[in-house]
Amino acid sequence: MLGSDSRSGEANQALGGGDSGGARSDTAMVVHLDAGRTGATVVSIPRDTLVDRPSCPLEDGEPTRAVSGVMFNTAYEVGGPVCAVKTVETLTDVRMDHYVEIDFAGFARLVDALGGVTVTTEEDIDDDRSHLTLDAGTHHLDGKDALALARTRYGIGDGSDLGRIPLQHRLVKALLDRIAEQDLLTSPTRLYEVADTVTGSLTTDTGLDSLPELTRLAQSLRDLPSDKVTTLTLPVVPAPGTPTAWWRTSRRRGAVGVAEVR
Repeated sequence: MLGSDSRSGEANQALGGGDSGGARSDTAMVVHLDAGRTGATVVSIPRDTLVDRPSCPLEDGEPTRAVSGVMFNTAYEVGGPVCAVKTVETLTDVRMDHYVEIDFAGFARLVDALGGVTVTTEEDIDDDRSHLTLDAGTHHLDGKDALALARTRYGIGDGSDLGRIPLQHRLVKALLDRIAEQDLLTSPTRLYEVADTVTGSLTTDTGLDSLPELTRLAQSLRDLPSDKVTTLTLPVVPAPGTPTAWWRTSRRRGAVGVAEVR
């Protein structure tokens, strides 16, 4: 699952600012659903993790060259969803069965379609870049503020992507709780309505490129409560000489770089 910072379209520009050229995968999560849908694991990949980016096909038919030690979010920037998926598979040695990307406007519309989400923050937030000010405590957020929370990283933690990932994990669970409160996944009509509000802001693989496929996947999760969802962050260490980047830690003693996730 990728959250894109695309500024294309008036709705995205209004929520994120900037120009309409280019996009990056500022949020990346590998989601594993248990076969019985009784549990799930969400692993966030910090966007500035230094990775081996494989050769990726471009729209003109020419491939990019494989490179090492580049930031993870460059994969989407140079080669779109295909390159992002290939890079994740190289990083994890795990095949990705499906791919879902949502942009700023789509995330905000999803939250608003659910009537907002309730999230508890443990510290005050005052981030002039995400335009969010919140006192520590429990808040019910609309789509615009929920998106701002997902983007917040300045003024919390060390100001890096590692600081905002826990906020994103709370939002994931808050969304699951909100869906459960409304019995959304047991009401095909209501589920279809919510899905229809965000499909224009979604990019998926061909296996999920229709409303029936998306709603079928969502309905399969109807018995999955938020307390059965484990959220993790890919373990990283600071990259020497590059204070804003991270190396993926290896399971081999003393080594850094790409390693398996099991």
